[in-house]
Amino acid sequence: MRRILRNNGLTIVLMILFVFFLGGQAVTGHLEHNEDQREHGQPTMDFGQYLGSSHFLEATMENWESEFLQMFFFVVLTAFLYQKGSAESKDPDKKEEVDREPVQSRSKNKPWPVRKGGWVMKLYGYSLSLAFLLMFLVTFVLHAVGGASEYNQDQQEHGKMERVTTLEYMQTSRFWFESMQNWQSEFLAVGSMVALSIFLRQRGSPESKPVDAPHSDTGE
Repeated sequence: MRRILRNNGLTIVLMILFVFFLGGQAVTGHLEHNEDQREHGQPTMDFGQYLGSSHFLEATMENWESEFLQMFFFVVLTAFLYQKGSAESKDPDKKEEVDREPVQSRSKNKPWPVRKGGWVMKLYGYSLSLAFLLMFLVTFVLHAVGGASEYNQDQQEHGKMERVTTLEYMQTSRFWFESMQNWQSEFLAVGSMVALSIFLRQRGSPESKPVDAPHSDTGE
């Protein structure tokens, strides 16, 4: 058990933090939603009902989509773009291990798709970016579904009969404002990580160059 915790500690702690903060979002969102309902003379929800509500779905998917979009672009762009001196970039002046042809590997522990070859290996070679793209598309649609339902509920509470479908909601400025206010912050964060890792260090972290490395060094 100790070895499992040691070898998987990063993922375990990150998932614990994810669950903790998602729970915090759910609790505070439930309180905020019910307060807004009371102000408009509408019935409140219990916690279980709130977890299945459009308010919770829209708020959660709106954030998840931006994270997956950021990671998709970061994985794809770092495959062929460089930032000299950044720990987050490949070295533009040398051949990297990630660029080697998998068929030339003599390792006996190749993943099954590499041993299979053909289109299976080709797909596997881009599976990380494709996974992030798929997760982005799913959460993007769920954001639209939850947002449309929340919009229609707001309209009803204000005595308006106008309702929109999910596709119609995706054409509104409200939907794109909700998305882009998160997208811009994600690219600011990852861009800051790329640039700051040129000059700043975090001892012991693989996201940083060694403390004594010159600023001109790329990665480790």
